[in-house]
Amino acid sequence: MICNNCGGEINDNALFCKHCGASVNAPRSVPEGQRISNNITLGQDGKYRWRFEMSLFRNPTVFLLVWKIFFFIIIGIFGFITIIDLIENDDFFPDRFLGNLKVFGIVLLGMTVLTAVGFLIYALIMGGKYIVDFEMDEQGIKHSQLPAQAAKARKISEAAFLAGAAAKSPTTMGVGLTSTGNEMYSEFSMVKKVRAYPKRNLIKVNQTLQHNQVYAAPEDFEFVKDYIISRCGNLK
Repeated sequence: MICNNCGGEINDNALFCKHCGASVNAPRSVPEGQRISNNITLGQDGKYRWRFEMSLFRNPTVFLLVWKIFFFIIIGIFGFITIIDLIENDDFFPDRFLGNLKVFGIVLLGMTVLTAVGFLIYALIMGGKYIVDFEMDEQGIKHSQLPAQAAKARKISEAAFLAGAAAKSPTTMGVGLTSTGNEMYSEFSMVKKVRAYPKRNLIKVNQTLQHNQVYAAPEDFEFVKDYIISRCGNLK
């Protein structure tokens, strides 16, 4: 069972959460304010708050994010090898290039399979859910993974980094390092691009070197999207 207040895993028969002490039957704590939907509350401090619970098995967003990290690393390696071969070999086209391209395809397929298996293990460890809290006001939006899930994610990331180090795999080590964050804040004045994906309940809020992923329930999606876009004055 999941605690309504902190998202930690607790015994089905527990009366209080062992992580935060909240009553199991009590609703999660939010600052007093106006409830503007079943999910979103506007606090007296002027911040909109909501919690989003996503099925890792039904929504491919997290899987695609991990896959893209691997993909661009492999693209970089392939590009580097191609440049070296092009400089050192006069007969690079077409035989050597096609050979390299074939190897790239095999590596990409293998990477996709391994990513799928790794993601399945991750999803099972996380209980099949990704649960995150959002705070949004006129200045920006903060994305915070629940403490219990964040602790699990850190352990998984540390294990991935150590496994990569033992196998001498910079790719695996890099993914482990990039997966350690559990909180992200986007300042609207710094946002350059906003992209909405309603079918995945996802709004990508991108700064130059930072990509934030905002989730909202279908009934709240347009409100959250329009609020963000209307306050990002530097969109491209």
